[in-house]
Amino acid sequence: MAQKTGGQLLVEALETHGAERVFCVPGESYLAVLDALHDANIPVTVCRQEGGAAMMAEAHGKLTGRPGICMVTRGPGATNASAGVHVAAQDSTPMILFIGQIERGMREREAFQEVDYRQMFGGIAKWVAEIDHADRVPEFISRAYHVATSGRPGPVVLALPEDTLVELADVNQPEPWKQVETHPGLTQMADLQKRLWAAERPIAILGGSRWTAEAVAAFTRFAERFELPVACSFRRQMLFDNLHPNYAGDVGIGANPKLLARIKASDLVLLVGGRLSEMPSQSYTLLDIPQPSQQFIHVYPDPDELGRVYRPSLAINASPTAFCKAAEGMQPPASNKCAGTAQEAHADYLAWSGARPQTPGALQMAGVMDYLEANAAPGTIFTNGAGNYATWLHRFHRFRQFGTQAAPTSGSMGYGLPGAIAAKLAFPQQDVVCFAGDGCLQMTIQELGTAAQEGAAVIVLVIDNGMYGTIRMHQERHYPGRISATKLENPDFAALARAYGAHAETVTATEDFGPAFERARASGKLSLLHLKLDPEALTPAASLSQIRAAAEAAKA
Repeated sequence: MAQKTGGQLLVEALETHGAERVFCVPGESYLAVLDALHDANIPVTVCRQEGGAAMMAEAHGKLTGRPGICMVTRGPGATNASAGVHVAAQDSTPMILFIGQIERGMREREAFQEVDYRQMFGGIAKWVAEIDHADRVPEFISRAYHVATSGRPGPVVLALPEDTLVELADVNQPEPWKQVETHPGLTQMADLQKRLWAAERPIAILGGSRWTAEAVAAFTRFAERFELPVACSFRRQMLFDNLHPNYAGDVGIGANPKLLARIKASDLVLLVGGRLSEMPSQSYTLLDIPQPSQQFIHVYPDPDELGRVYRPSLAINASPTAFCKAAEGMQPPASNKCAGTAQEAHADYLAWSGARPQTPGALQMAGVMDYLEANAAPGTIFTNGAGNYATWLHRFHRFRQFGTQAAPTSGSMGYGLPGAIAAKLAFPQQDVVCFAGDGCLQMTIQELGTAAQEGAAVIVLVIDNGMYGTIRMHQERHYPGRISATKLENPDFAALARAYGAHAETVTATEDFGPAFERARASGKLSLLHLKLDPEALTPAASLSQIRAAAEAAKA
């Protein structure tokens, strides 16, 4: 067997394990890997900033269930990429970040751009390591794939010393990675069936990762048989058809009060795949901690999460895929005590999501959502970052299919554009629409260059109200009228996008959105629509003046 460099062995390992794409910002610290990629069958997407590259890799992992691959250089490259690693950690997304590193003989001297990555990423990555010998490259890559995808998925960080990458070794590659499933026990499923038979006000909440289209379909059939209301966790609405008669809505920011009341009044909560962390739990007020007052059935692939915050009445250590397959064998009761509750919950959801609040200004986001709901293709993938603008998408769009949502539960700004690019590259036949606030977009706006270079024909909707809107909202609530560090002087986003070769238009009135959107879609290339809102149009629920007035009245 011919000897190969560490860089060649690394790329060969990625090919062995089925890596579909590498997102990177190049650096001299891993030139040997870039050279090996020259002869590989793995597409390489060259990004403009490491944070964007890491978010693209995270979005790829989120949408495919297979580890997204990101490569960056040492020091500043790694620190920039940490934003995407944090998203992968909180969103339970499989991802592998490779970082070029100083030569092994230079350690502990504070060499150029030297960082101890075990310390830096130790609190947010599942595993952080440094590959010290070329003959161990296949071992480390195999382990990285298994760690990133097993139990609760998450990011793995591997540092690559420069001299390791040029070192020669003669070593075989292992068998390709395979997903490790955790299956529920028969006694657990029998116990769950008995509890569901006895329940009068049950509800299911779906969240987390490790879902597939088949698992979603299997859970839907299970919910139908048991006449079970089904809610989705924060930014996981794609896990259940929003127009299915059993759908109860999403448990996220600004959730339907009737849905929250239904969960609190329930006698059994079945949580599958999710953790019910701060946002969906309404700042940990939805269920009692540590012992919920309801029967609490928690299905999760990692045993360390079971009982960590909420003590379950029944803990089932299983992946959503394995659990949903097992649920196919469960039989509903002959006489269902909760008959009709799913239909009631769905009616509440339709009323909540169907209401179209009017906001100040000529451009109404309610009208934008109406147009998208009527005209966007069913398989359109929607992405977003963080900000009040995302409420329009999460409350008023009705997700119908699995794999059509990429949004950070970590609330990371700047995610929408990188997420959209990754989605379009993974699923080029599907329309991809990015929602981005004016502040959110400018954190990764340089990735318009990546989209243009890759021919990623995403449609970016920039919702521009000239401020960091979410922060301004909280500012007005706590310090009404005292504006500080939240105003934005923005560029002409359409002109900027055209400089990247994009189709771009500015939209200032509701009736102009539909034709502009169709022109963007028909262009077949990267497109941006600059939606200029009245600054008063802060949220669907209240204007800027209303929030300030309420705060001033409360202080009086």
